[in-house]
Amino acid sequence: MTDVKSRSRQPGPEPPDEPGEAMPDGGNPRATDDRAPERPAGAALATPDDGRLRVVVLAGGVGGARFTRGLRAALAPEADRAALVPNDARRTGTNPHAPRTGLTTQAKITVIGNTGDDITLHGLRICPDLDTVMYTLGGGVHEGQGWGRADETFTVRGELAAYGASVPWFTLGDRDLATHLLRTQWLAEGRSLSDVTAKLAARWHLGVRLLPMSDDPVETHVELPGFRELVHFQEWWVRLHAHPVPIRFVAVGAEHARPAPGVLEAIAAADAVLLAPSNPVVSIGTILAVPGIREALVATPAPVVGVSPIIGGAPVRGMADVCLTAVGVATTAEAVAAWYGPELLDGWLVDTADAATRVPGIEVRARPLLMTDVWAAAAIAADALDLARQIAARRATTEPRDR
Repeated sequence: MTDVKSRSRQPGPEPPDEPGEAMPDGGNPRATDDRAPERPAGAALATPDDGRLRVVVLAGGVGGARFTRGLRAALAPEADRAALVPNDARRTGTNPHAPRTGLTTQAKITVIGNTGDDITLHGLRICPDLDTVMYTLGGGVHEGQGWGRADETFTVRGELAAYGASVPWFTLGDRDLATHLLRTQWLAEGRSLSDVTAKLAARWHLGVRLLPMSDDPVETHVELPGFRELVHFQEWWVRLHAHPVPIRFVAVGAEHARPAPGVLEAIAAADAVLLAPSNPVVSIGTILAVPGIREALVATPAPVVGVSPIIGGAPVRGMADVCLTAVGVATTAEAVAAWYGPELLDGWLVDTADAATRVPGIEVRARPLLMTDVWAAAAIAADALDLARQIAARRATTEPRDR
């Protein structure tokens, strides 16, 4: 657990801010060129000249969205934190669970979202993971289920059912449909998925830059025993309840896909890269399947720290255990970290139930990982950043060595 990646930063352009990007404290995006200065491998986490810590998060699903919301709260000035949590989760006064990060400057958070779950239904292009991040950070998510819109209605679904044209296993609410209608229209007009995502996100004032992993269509399909054709992941996950165990997962289109504009630049310019506690196979794994993204993570001088989605031998949410079984990986925090590999990960945050986890080449830290509310998620995110900070500081004081 002592070896860390030996890397050096290659100077390059910093990804531009999206027009109208809202920062965690509500400030305006910068207007001048402030690309990250070159720093040697081993440099401690340090904000660049503009004073903003650059953090990249790979995220998918509810876990990724809630972790990102916690990260945003952890990095926001304390005076602004109350505005970054859901109305029904706000507390008066000082929250005893709110982490104190010691940061007094703004942070620039870039979220690289999984698009492998994307599907077309009723002629509409649906991006479940991007929308879950958008609704969660924008305060419009159904907090109880973690996805979909709050105060949703289902008039259109009822009308489709009356026509015998509904897809009963995939719920589309009326509010949610507005997002899919606009996305489909704008894509048909020739806009890229990145442009469309930025345009949709502008309404929600996310305080982060949300990027799809690729502008090219990539869909996760599954090969199932007894099925002649591949089945879309959403149908297997929702209609078939992740049964049976797949023979394999296929990221259709990934081999020809390119990272979306800004993805590789954000990774290269990052001060820290975090892998959210998302499904390691069909969320993080699908992002890594896009040629160039894994390579960028291996090459970045920034510490890469992952947060385990497994606690005590079981997934925190969903059916990640079935996905792991399909790829021959045990459902343990240790096995998932080893599957990512020390060439990718520098640090790994596990739950206290898995404190005995040891993975050669990866530094492991244990702390409670249940995201019971925004502040619990913020504390987890703060500890992930602290682990990255310690790894970077150690590089600054010891001679780096190859793994």
